[in-house]
Amino acid sequence: MFVEAFIKRPVFSTVCALVILLVGGVLIPNLPVAQYPDIAPPQVSVNAIYAGASADVVESTVTNLLERQINGIEGVRYISSSSSNSGLSSINITFEPGRDIDLAAVDVQNQLSVAQAQLPESVQRTGVTVTKQSSGFLMAIGLFSEENQYTPLFLSNYADLYIVDALKRLEGVGDVQIF
Repeated sequence: MFVEAFIKRPVFSTVCALVILLVGGVLIPNLPVAQYPDIAPPQVSVNAIYAGASADVVESTVTNLLERQINGIEGVRYISSSSSNSGLSSINITFEPGRDIDLAAVDVQNQLSVAQAQLPESVQRTGVTVTKQSSGFLMAIGLFSEENQYTPLFLSNYADLYIVDALKRLEGVGDVQIF
């Protein structure tokens, strides 16, 4: 009976749908960001530098050791890693959706502190960095120079010196990259 009223009056149905759409469009900017659902699972990135080592050496002495230590952390969905010939060991840990990213980063840091003594001396000196990250970009900003006053290299250096640190200090910013 209720449905028949809308079927017999298509103009009324259309007006109701448009009113609901309009009210939703007006109210959506007022929703707090905390109410939006988390779409991407939380990720933590671990980076270590073993200067002068090949990818095979970095894999066997740094990456595998850190992966074994990280493997037992609660809520880990999967781990991906890479080792490069420049001596960089990069491990990305993806956690279950809903896991608090701050607690996940603390858990990773605690597990890495246990493995710190087993790492090569040059890795211990440079340290192992743990950063919280999102899998997607939230914003991209382009710098340009009107009338081509400044070169792209100058703009990149300017962004690195004056903009990156200011953006990283903002609440909710995980990482800033310069391309």
